[in-house]
Amino acid sequence: MSSPVTITDSLFDTEVIQSDKPVLAYFWASWCGPCRLVSPSIDWAAVEYANRLKVVKLEVDPNPATVKECQVEGVPALRFFKNGQLVESREGAITKQKLSELIDAVLTA
Repeated sequence: MSSPVTITDSLFDTEVIQSDKPVLAYFWASWCGPCRLVSPSIDWAAVEYANRLKVVKLEVDPNPATVKECQVEGVPALRFFKNGQLVESREGAITKQKLSELIDAVLTA
């Protein structure tokens, strides 16, 4: 069973930019109510798409450099990377169904 990899600013380049698989970076905060609603869907995606997608979680408060680099203005936030390039971004709560549709769209693009 796969689960999201928790990363920090120092691991972002290695885990996301240099990844050989597409990456979903999930930005969250412990004080964020909508993040608590979205987190189970992120965990589901890590398992469901384990063979095609790497899922990482990054807490925003202790990681300001990556938050700034990825232009995260609100949480929860999703950033999709392919071949080290940002290809899709979303902010705000998202349902499991919408997350699945978004991931499928990114993976087939």
